[in-house]
Amino acid sequence: MSASIGDATDRHDVIAYLATLTPDHAQRAPAAPARAQTPTPVFDASDWQNAAPGVAHHLTTADLPAPYATTSAGNGPQVVRRPDSASLSVPPGFTVSVFASGLTNPRIVRVAPNGDIFVAETAANRIRILRAADGATTPSVNAIYAEGLDRPFGIAFYPPGDRPAWIYIANINSVVRLPYRSGDVHASGEPAIVVPELTESRGGHSTRDIAFSLDGKRLFVSIGSGSNVAESMSRKSPAAVARWESEHGLGAAWDTETHRAAVMVTDPEGRMPLRTFATGIRNGVGIAVDPSTGELWASTNERDGLGDNLVPDYITRVRESAFYGWPWYYMGAHEDPRHANERPDLADKVRVPDVLLQSHSAPLEMGFYTATQGPAVFPLEYRGDVFAALHGSWNRSTRTGYKIVRVRLDHGVPTGEYDDFLTGFVVDEHAVWGRPVGVAVAHDGALLVTDDGSGTIWRVAYTRR
Repeated sequence: MSASIGDATDRHDVIAYLATLTPDHAQRAPAAPARAQTPTPVFDASDWQNAAPGVAHHLTTADLPAPYATTSAGNGPQVVRRPDSASLSVPPGFTVSVFASGLTNPRIVRVAPNGDIFVAETAANRIRILRAADGATTPSVNAIYAEGLDRPFGIAFYPPGDRPAWIYIANINSVVRLPYRSGDVHASGEPAIVVPELTESRGGHSTRDIAFSLDGKRLFVSIGSGSNVAESMSRKSPAAVARWESEHGLGAAWDTETHRAAVMVTDPEGRMPLRTFATGIRNGVGIAVDPSTGELWASTNERDGLGDNLVPDYITRVRESAFYGWPWYYMGAHEDPRHANERPDLADKVRVPDVLLQSHSAPLEMGFYTATQGPAVFPLEYRGDVFAALHGSWNRSTRTGYKIVRVRLDHGVPTGEYDDFLTGFVVDEHAVWGRPVGVAVAHDGALLVTDDGSGTIWRVAYTRR
């Protein structure tokens, strides 16, 4: 018997089916073959094309590929002017608008107790102040608060509470403070040195963030590594390592990495020499103290060069005296092959971070959503959660990051989950028009986001009542 099958796909299916039949089966009329199914593409939540408010992420150490599972990419973005067709996306009930534009390299943003907004314009070596009435969508005051600094980044107010007397600023290699009185729009004095030197080495990661403990007795300083993975660090004997760690902390790096890839601590007057609070944190760009628990948190850029999906960046509570792996290990006892067999003594001493982010997302500043009232205040479900800015990838073949994410907490404890919140900065695989850096909660409950790609501060408000 012959039959005419016009459709090529059906014809291929019938031939493939008949080829599987035994002679006995061939005596029988074959059942109608099923049409071949096209595999459903796997949804990659990390791909910029799939980024959208509400897209959920939950990475664990079980998701880690082997080193070099993919080649290491050099895929830095071209930053272009915002296309006329570009728009930002936020969850239903929220609106996003330009709060201030024309800024020079806006990075960290912090809000004073009186509601004034301070922005580090790092490349311009200055701090800008903005002031806006509650509910206002643009500032009524936009002025230079202090200039002549040295690549300022971190900003903190001291003492904690409603009436700070100082603004502390983290320069690239020092911490200084300026006298402050609520309502000042210009610094009333010259910077006074609190910590004259953070590291002896230069180069490498240049951002330094600062935060005070809730009781005001401790000043934390985050200092990134001087390299990707301590490629030129010398070897030490076990005895020399033990001596070093007795002074610098478990897992502390040395040579040009001394006092780097760590969170350091001193007192607010800088009288106590800097000492190690936690080690192995490659580049803890943003730090913050949870106002409800007093725990220190950090958002961290991990190492490059091991492939598209290694090593996850992270946001985590920072435990005192803990070691987070760099440069020998990552995410627990996963050994970096570039330091194979160098520190087997550390394999079971590496703390796994709380929230793993898609590798190469480049998290920068993070902050807690604390607002309880105001015309732009977010719904109650957001209170206590963390917002973080992902500056965006360069070491990944498919672009990721370039967004604001919400890190979920349950009664102050991170669940490991995070959701996309503000997206839309990517044009295509080659270009982006914005790069988020800083996040802060305004006096009226709005979320402020600095974008050093377009020189803009964005305002996200909840408007559905």
